Amino acid sequence: MIKRLQKNMYEIAFQIRREGSYTSLTRPEIRNIEQFSAGLILLFAQLIVLVFLIAFTVYAPDADASDLHNTIHPVYGGFDQKFNRIVKYHNLFQDVHVMIFAGFGFLMTFLRKYGFSAVGFNFLLAAMMIQWAILCNGFFNLDENTKIPLSIESLLKADVASAAVLISMGALLGKTSYIQLLVMGVIEIAVFSSNMYLGSEFFKVSDAGGSIFVHVMGAYFGLGVSYVLCRNKKGSEVQNTLEGSSYTSDLFAMIGTIFLWMFWPSFNAGEVEGDDRHRAVINTYLALASCCVTAFAVSAIFTPGHKFDMVHIQNSTLAGGVAVGTAANMMVQPYGAVIIGIVAGALSVLGYAKLTPLINSKLNIHDTCGVHNLHGMPGVLAGLIGALMASIATEDTYHHGLYEIWPARAPTTAQHTPEVGSPIIGDGRSASVQAGYQLLAVVVTLLIAIIAGVITGFIILSPVVTRISPENRYDDALSWHLPDEEHAEPSPYAHDTELNGSKHESPSVLVIEEISH
Repeated sequence: MIKRLQKNMYEIAFQIRREGSYTSLTRPEIRNIEQFSAGLILLFAQLIVLVFLIAFTVYAPDADASDLHNTIHPVYGGFDQKFNRIVKYHNLFQDVHVMIFAGFGFLMTFLRKYGFSAVGFNFLLAAMMIQWAILCNGFFNLDENTKIPLSIESLLKADVASAAVLISMGALLGKTSYIQLLVMGVIEIAVFSSNMYLGSEFFKVSDAGGSIFVHVMGAYFGLGVSYVLCRNKKGSEVQNTLEGSSYTSDLFAMIGTIFLWMFWPSFNAGEVEGDDRHRAVINTYLALASCCVTAFAVSAIFTPGHKFDMVHIQNSTLAGGVAVGTAANMMVQPYGAVIIGIVAGALSVLGYAKLTPLINSKLNIHDTCGVHNLHGMPGVLAGLIGALMASIATEDTYHHGLYEIWPARAPTTAQHTPEVGSPIIGDGRSASVQAGYQLLAVVVTLLIAIIAGVITGFIILSPVVTRISPENRYDDALSWHLPDEEHAEPSPYAHDTELNGSKHESPSVLVIEEISH
């Protein structure tokens, strides 16, 4: 196959030299060249990441066999392997890993002719982004040798970062090539890491489940990109006959929903410890349960015929996990977690039923998976709840744990007391000031996500990035070999009527006016 493509490229180059800047090529030849080039770009991107990994990464001390502390007995100063971070984090890491690769992937298989791409592109994008996230996150946490020490925590944080990109992918599902997704992901991870550093080191906010930094960022970044892709088209023009589900595709998508629903407590609890982790699991568990029941109820109320809508059940049942995320480790109380889940479930279903059609028709923002309803609005709600909880948090309620959740609230001078082994030195913030910073983090994240998303949208629309035509959206045939019974007719290139923004009448011959494009 590669030899044949190389031969085609040599023949094209010969024609260009002989005929100048105009040449006629059959559409399959054009597509083969694009796919071959995309494969080369993907391989080149992996090699670039490899170079950075070689240059900057090392094992963390508790994963490094050359560190003597891992080989000598704890009595003589060695590490006690019972306290190795792999023991503390591995189970939670594995849960989050399943969410990223199985949960998100299968959740997006609802499109009836886009299942290969939904799972496959999710797999590809996540695998690339976790490597890039290790680097981007690590550049803000270099050791004394300007190296990035890798531990199980690094892998967990990389998985969480990749979730933001997969959320953005949901807004664009079926409308972009995998190279466009790759370019978007590279930019978004860099923006994500920078925003996370801004929020944690300067604003010093608490966001245990990543509802602000992951869900709000991912949703509105993706919507910003989608706005650019669809800005000159009416909602009906963005839609496609293949943008629909089938009984089987919806069933597969429910597999993703169930995986995400079961493992979401681990996502919200993964980066906190001790009693904070315990509360995060309890609060998320209860919020998800009440959200699920509410989503079913509101779906039956607002759906024509008063039957359940599978779109609502696949997505809105998860909104409680997002809405409780920022306050997952806070003292919201069990009943508070249930209330959060109820509000989130109702808000998400109403968003799908009422708000999404308006956004599509009035703002020309096409949201394939409805990430605004599952991640965007519940993420903003989570930020507001986090600010509310920060405003009423007292030392009487949390004791010294108050300063573990909000380090900036700790006194500016160390206060040594018998019950506190390692006092935290903070900024002496009041509850109201901390609440203000929590709100500021939401607003800043929203602005950064939207602006960066719009800029990224223009970047991935540039002629040098492989794109797909509107007629080929939501169709696996463009990028995958399909079973004969699934795609005997028409040809996968029959509707390929756009290359670099130019449309042509002939289905078999394309005139390239600018070979550089």
